[in-house]
Amino acid sequence: MQLSLERRNTPSTAMMVLSPVIAIFLTLITGGILFLGLGKDPLMGLYFFFFEPLTVWWSFEEVLVKMTPLALIAIGLTICFLANTWNIGAEGQFIFGAIVGGMLPVLFPDFQNVTVLPLMLLMGILGGMFFGLIPALFKVRFGANEILTSLMLVYVAELFLDWLVRGPWRNPGGLNFPETVRFHEFATVPLIGADRLHIGFILAIVIAVLLFIFLNRSFKGFGVKLSGTAPKAAKFAGFDRNKTTYFVLAISGGLAGLAGILEVAGPIGQLRPAISPGYGFTAIIVAFLGRLNPIGALVAAFILSITYIGGESAQITIGVTDKITRVFQGILLFYVLACDTLITYRFRWIGRKESHVA
Repeated sequence: MQLSLERRNTPSTAMMVLSPVIAIFLTLITGGILFLGLGKDPLMGLYFFFFEPLTVWWSFEEVLVKMTPLALIAIGLTICFLANTWNIGAEGQFIFGAIVGGMLPVLFPDFQNVTVLPLMLLMGILGGMFFGLIPALFKVRFGANEILTSLMLVYVAELFLDWLVRGPWRNPGGLNFPETVRFHEFATVPLIGADRLHIGFILAIVIAVLLFIFLNRSFKGFGVKLSGTAPKAAKFAGFDRNKTTYFVLAISGGLAGLAGILEVAGPIGQLRPAISPGYGFTAIIVAFLGRLNPIGALVAAFILSITYIGGESAQITIGVTDKITRVFQGILLFYVLACDTLITYRFRWIGRKESHVA
């Protein structure tokens, strides 16, 4: 006897809608068991991790701050994944966008006027697009797997940023700390909240709506989705697969770069060795939890941003490790993928004769 997966003829539409809810519910149950295994009260642990960040305004606002880069990156990844192009290096594109966009206030601190911030945002987008087009070029010209090339470029971006802030871009008046000068007033994004919430939050919502319309109401958006679901049909319809690869990786990289420059020109206010707690990788979970839908990515980004603030709260209040956030995010990704797999496929036992014939 052999256990195999068999594609279902008609996957349940209702289950596809409920899949993220089921994954979140299973994550809560598993999280409770995890807290119990750590010797903590599971109800108390889940409360501080998932619900306490929503009860106080300052922590709720911080959730929205974390949501902004997650949403922007995930929206770009959504377009890539729909086209069956697997950009796993959004973290590197995020960092490189922050580096390129941060050049203005670091290298030209005396250049201060209202054009600085728009130029920084544009440079951040272009920097992310450039870093996204590298794996696209390798895939189209040399057949290299974009999963590997985009992922390896993350380490290039991280080490490049680390070298810059410890070397040529280090603040001479920063007491030898590895960081650049603080960005001046014209190089910081305007706030819309009482503390750190900035206009990037509004930008993320607007971009999500625009890309939702693009994917569902434009001929090019139809081509992107068709390239992912039926490549041969897309080719027959006149959609160039190589051009689509360049297009989706440029869009994905550009949005990751925009998220990067918004982060350093907003909550952080300068370049440092570590400017991301792993937004680019967490955004992969956000994209799938949002059902590869730009609007769904907004909701999923809000849910995942709770884990960042909740993880800090649980670390302080009940004394768990700071790695608990990554654990919960990994569990959620596992359940999302497991639910999606079981919706599309079903288990089937195959006898020896049947297996031999197959």
